[in-house]
Amino acid sequence: MAEAVAKVARKVNELVESGGHHLDLSDCALNCFPTGLYLVMSTVADKIFSISLANNELKNLSGKFFTTFERLQELNLEGNSLEKLPHEVCLLLNLKMINVARNKLVTFPDELTKIQCIKNINLEGNQIKDIPIEALNHLQNLSSVNIKLNPINKENLNLSDVKFELVL
Repeated sequence: MAEAVAKVARKVNELVESGGHHLDLSDCALNCFPTGLYLVMSTVADKIFSISLANNELKNLSGKFFTTFERLQELNLEGNSLEKLPHEVCLLLNLKMINVARNKLVTFPDELTKIQCIKNINLEGNQIKDIPIEALNHLQNLSSVNIKLNPINKENLNLSDVKFELVL
């Protein structure tokens, strides 16, 4: 545990000191986003465009995460235990790519259909049964949705009018 805390502190300090744009807290054994980081990162949060929290033990993310890092363009949440995304994810007006592969989502996160500039959505390896094709078709910039390895109900899918690459 102490090693994981030290790893997070080191990565955050490096980012703050370097003025970087990518926060990588992958493989840090996090079960939540550390509350203390909001204060530590308050001076650089608006300069962070990419965050990876891949391969942790996250069960949820608070709305504060999305309001703090509202300039995000890329978010990698792959390999966690998320069952849903908070409503505040739709506040990420600049989000172009989100990776929520290998989590525990049982429904498609409808909040993602409200992010007009989103290009790529990766939901591979969850438990999603239905996908809102019509709502996704309204996203002008959407180019790809990956829903491989989900128990998709293909009988209810109308694939004739899909305007993006749908990876089944």
